[in-house]
Amino acid sequence: MTQYIARRLLLNLVVILIVMTFIFITLRILPGDFAAQQVSDQFFAGRGGDPDEALRLARERLGLHDPIPIQYGKFLGDLFTGDFGTSFRTGDSALTSVRAALPYTLQLGLMSVVIALILAFPVGIVSALRQDSWLDGGLRLFAVFFLAAPPFWIATLGSGWSLQYDILELNVIAHPGIWEDPWGSFQLMIIPALAAGLAFGAILMRFLRSQLLDVLRQDYVRTARAKGLRSGAVITRHVLRNALIPIVTIFGISLAALVGGNVILETMFNIPGMGRLLLEALLIRDVPVAQSMALLLVVGVVMINLLVDLSYFLIDPRVTVGAASE
Repeated sequence: MTQYIARRLLLNLVVILIVMTFIFITLRILPGDFAAQQVSDQFFAGRGGDPDEALRLARERLGLHDPIPIQYGKFLGDLFTGDFGTSFRTGDSALTSVRAALPYTLQLGLMSVVIALILAFPVGIVSALRQDSWLDGGLRLFAVFFLAAPPFWIATLGSGWSLQYDILELNVIAHPGIWEDPWGSFQLMIIPALAAGLAFGAILMRFLRSQLLDVLRQDYVRTARAKGLRSGAVITRHVLRNALIPIVTIFGISLAALVGGNVILETMFNIPGMGRLLLEALLIRDVPVAQSMALLLVVGVVMINLLVDLSYFLIDPRVTVGAASE
């Protein structure tokens, strides 16, 4: 186990380095940069001077005047020393912006996951146990609807109904943190969390139903029932346990996508989370902030994948971690 974890951590470091190199090169080869935007804004504001000289000085100040290989060497050196650079826009450390946005994204992601799990497991189990019944058909139709409907569309409908019937007080101007104003934070997050959670839950529900149906057809399930084991015990001891490994796999993949993919919802509801921060950093070419955000997301994804692999052994000790990862 220890050797496996050490190998995976080493492999993850290589993956992180490759992905960050790709992101670094992509951000440099795109046309335009923050210095050009800054100089352009200054001249549109009526400030005089030589634009070429102003652009050269701005790029020197921001460290963008060096060739890309030299910038990459500085980037790697700063990365291994924990220096993620200074935000071009604010002048503060890039991690300051990331730390401010992280709690909002984590809260939105956690609420979405809780909603998805509350929805997926009961609905998936009932749908599998009542296969081909009218209830199964209705639940599958329900899942297909939320799979097909974009989360931002569901969030738009939810916001409209909330405002029309005065269900929630939607304040998209203030951004209360969960520790500062729990109820205000809940009202800000619940509609986008429902939109993302329903889509995520529909994926898990359909996958869980499919896995349960496969396990229910196995001989050991029939044997357990023939021995007189209660239906609830058969489901919890034999069926769910053996169906969980594929579910955990799809859960890990979807969770990584959920945490990093709420850009539209965060922008719609003016939530100052990581998705919105990343979008703004890319639009104004605030490279240090974009790189810090990308690094955090990449590390999060590879760690989620590692935890998913390790969870296979916890779910079923017969499965070795090495075999599970394959």
